[in-house]
Amino acid sequence: MNKSEMAAAIRSGRCLWSAGCHDVLSALIIEKAGFDVLLTSGFGISASLLGQPDVEVYSMTENLGVVRNVSNAVGIPVIADADTGYGNAINVMRTVREFEQAGAAAMIIEDQVMPKRCPAVASKLELITIEEGVSKIRAAVAARQDPDTLIVGRTDAETKKESIQRAKAYAEAGADIIQPISAGYKNLQDLQDLRNECGKPLSLQIMRWLESELTGDEIESVAGIAHFPLVTLLSATRAMESSLNRVREARTTRILNETDQMSLPDFKKFIGFEEVERLQEEFMKDIA
Repeated sequence: MNKSEMAAAIRSGRCLWSAGCHDVLSALIIEKAGFDVLLTSGFGISASLLGQPDVEVYSMTENLGVVRNVSNAVGIPVIADADTGYGNAINVMRTVREFEQAGAAAMIIEDQVMPKRCPAVASKLELITIEEGVSKIRAAVAARQDPDTLIVGRTDAETKKESIQRAKAYAEAGADIIQPISAGYKNLQDLQDLRNECGKPLSLQIMRWLESELTGDEIESVAGIAHFPLVTLLSATRAMESSLNRVREARTTRILNETDQMSLPDFKKFIGFEEVERLQEEFMKDIA
């Protein structure tokens, strides 16, 4: 699936399934697992790149570098977490141009005050005015070069009423998809109300009650994109922690088996050593 096919699928009402990556290796694993698209998770990038929580400590340039590397490595569309756009509407325009050139097929622009804080862990969120949120979405839409580059308007409003108000305004400003991150949504009907009110497909992060209470069919009934944003990060962290603690205590890797880690030959195949060796044979065999 390419970017144009992704845009057409979402606009036609289809739901695409996504997982969040935190680096190129996790992106390759997501693609191999068969997901339609993938998300470059700001939460994951901040943790992986800097070992810091998701409070917009990393710069736009650092985030952009990960997005570019991921886009170069995978064949499925990349949805970039562009945080707050790294400033006002003018900054957002540069952000959109840079991320689009780096290969992003879509960008999520949120309405928190900069620097933002991840709602999954923050106790309190502070939002920009709805007027400034609209200005950022309008600027993002104006800056994109390809109409199939989708702009995802995200609102972190904490009540259903305000979230719908902001979603409608962002949709009217040109957002292609709306992403709610709100404690105000409690059930499927709430999400259906949001979709009906804003007239746009939803981008949903499948966490908390969405993960525990909704079926895949119910999610697909309201979502244009359904993300599992932290599966790779949390799974990798727990697996590395477990294996390393055991190896350090035992002072040998013989205690690990195929469920604990991939074999080196399998990893070499996965990461592409065979293809590199084929290319070396094709292009370098006559070098003395």
